[in-house]
Amino acid sequence: MSQRPTESVHSQSAGLHAAKGPVVLARLLDAQAAALQSVRAAIPSIEAAATAAAGALRSGGKLAYAGAGSSGLMALADCLELFGTFGIPPDRTPMLFAGGAGALLRMEGAVEDDPDLAMADLKAAGLTAGDAVICLSASGRTPYTLVIAEAARRQGATVIGIANVAGSALLEKADIAILLDTGPEMIAGSTRLGAATAQKVALNMMSVLLGIWLGHVHDGHMVNVVADNEKLRDRAGRIVSALSGQPMEAALRALGLAGGSVKAAVLVARGKSPDQAAADLARTDGHLAPHLE
Repeated sequence: MSQRPTESVHSQSAGLHAAKGPVVLARLLDAQAAALQSVRAAIPSIEAAATAAAGALRSGGKLAYAGAGSSGLMALADCLELFGTFGIPPDRTPMLFAGGAGALLRMEGAVEDDPDLAMADLKAAGLTAGDAVICLSASGRTPYTLVIAEAARRQGATVIGIANVAGSALLEKADIAILLDTGPEMIAGSTRLGAATAQKVALNMMSVLLGIWLGHVHDGHMVNVVADNEKLRDRAGRIVSALSGQPMEAALRALGLAGGSVKAAVLVARGKSPDQAAADLARTDGHLAPHLE
């Protein structure tokens, strides 16, 4: 274990305990920025992963996330945002987190070593052939995550593996391997630092790209947003107004006629009937761009 990069001592951690606060914080920030540079080299793999994930969802399948500890928290954060940002139903994006909801209040290490728990969570997720699962583990050897990756692949799901150690078991078992070579942490082994930061950014990039592939992003707007609170209703109105070229009052009226669908409301605000708007969007698989060009 001591030979793994994530368990090694960082070159800038010597004397950290005795340094003044601003020095400590500056070193930590520099280490985080350095860790982020690892993401750039992974862009081709991240694109491949986004394409596979979008394909699974487009065909009616599921996109699951799996992880334990800090890696699991990064996975959970991205998973939960898919509904709020892109309107993807939560039952299509199951989260397999070692220890379940209870572990979110008190993290326990033992759950990440339990293969039976991993298999039970995988069964509950109901993954089948054609689905995809994003498996995260900083070390690339967390038992819970490895069991899920192996079993999901046997079931015909596409396994996307994200790890911070080259040549690790998770990357070898994955259909699409994403290496984020972040190296040693400022606190040796504390992968909630650079490793987790790189994971979160990679997941952000992947989920935005899959949202684009699915037609849920147009000119940087979240056009498939589910407006279930006042803030989002206001945002939906502003999106419709911006993309249709109509004033806010007309945009809100179009949203009402379109049943809250931003994409349909844009077309309604531009003169389509709600039925025409729905038919047009169905013809382009939910993509708005062809109707605005």
